[in-house]
Amino acid sequence: MREKKLAKVYYADIWGLREEKYNYLFKNDVASTKWQELKPTSPYYFFVPKDFALQAEYEQFWKVTEIFRKWSSGVTTHRDHFVVGFTKEEIVQRLRIFMGNLADDLVGQSLNLKDTGTWKLAEARQKIRSQEAEDKIYPYAYRPFDIRFICYEPTLIDRPRLPFMKNLLTENLGLALVRILSKLPFSHVFISECLTNRELVSIRTKERTYVFPLYFYPDEPEKRLFGEKENKEEHIPNFTNEFLQTIKESLKIEPTPEEIFYYIYAVLYSPTYRKRYEEFLKIDFPRIPLPVNNNYFNALSNLGKELVDLHLLKHPALDQSEVGFPECNSNIVEKVSYDENAKRVYINKNQYFEGISKEVWEYHIGAYQVMQKYLKDRKKRRLSLDEINHYIKVAKAIRLTIELQQKIDKVYGKIH
Repeated sequence: MREKKLAKVYYADIWGLREEKYNYLFKNDVASTKWQELKPTSPYYFFVPKDFALQAEYEQFWKVTEIFRKWSSGVTTHRDHFVVGFTKEEIVQRLRIFMGNLADDLVGQSLNLKDTGTWKLAEARQKIRSQEAEDKIYPYAYRPFDIRFICYEPTLIDRPRLPFMKNLLTENLGLALVRILSKLPFSHVFISECLTNRELVSIRTKERTYVFPLYFYPDEPEKRLFGEKENKEEHIPNFTNEFLQTIKESLKIEPTPEEIFYYIYAVLYSPTYRKRYEEFLKIDFPRIPLPVNNNYFNALSNLGKELVDLHLLKHPALDQSEVGFPECNSNIVEKVSYDENAKRVYINKNQYFEGISKEVWEYHIGAYQVMQKYLKDRKKRRLSLDEINHYIKVAKAIRLTIELQQKIDKVYGKIH
């Protein structure tokens, strides 16, 4: 009987314009093509070349889904234009139209709302009148450094991610990550302390944003299970017992949940870590190396805390900035452009932010060029004084983030 063998897999690619590819195909065939033999391996079995030389090293680290007990993708409303706003007031105005006495068809036209397979306008209007929706408007982490507001009423939202998202309606921190990237580089890491959008750091369906909270606030049965007091504000660290035990054994002490969280955040912002493990960061949730000693852990944890404070715009260094907005005019965002020589970001022909370096202007968090995205999302809107001051703070926060990443690398690079 003939012995069965596994098939061999070969790979070749052609880069260039369509005409160049056609010319190649006319002149070559299977025999003349230079093939590369692949060795697809578990668990992914990729049919393209991959550099997995560091796989054994990387797989010794702790996957974030092994570190945290609970996580979820962010909120998806399918009607952001209705329930999400730059201010609470604009959402309230829409809700009053929605709950008013106009006919359903007129409300649909006015608010651009249509029936779907899972949501009916007439049914939602009838139900919402008893829900006190105006009292359910909360801050919403919509994009990096862009906190908006959302009417968080399940009647109006397709995927509110309940009850998970209730953990972010009270004091908490959420680590925002993606599981799969469509392309490198990996920079899809941010922080949230409020309800979080599924596209906080991603714009493609498969790159959806997942949230890993520092704490979770269990309901009463869970509290009794964990032996907690009957206090609705009682919170439990969202780390697995196995991970906590392992890190305690590694450090010979028990760090606080916040210290652990900051350590993780710092590692994920290390340029060396991102580059060294980019092939793995592209295909699954990140893995985090255990700290090798207390000094190493404390150094990274302290830098991670500083980074979190910057990204939440709570760092005291942000109170002063070299960035300015010197010209008075309409403050309306018409066309966003960058002048590299003058280090200016223009919002219209006459007005600009000055003192913004190219490195800050081009800085990406996840799928977004942050400084550009914030303004483009406000096109045709008049920037308020708060938004102008916010943008100035963000520019400095990004500049200091770049500096902190180099400090993180000096610590991280000593070991890895």
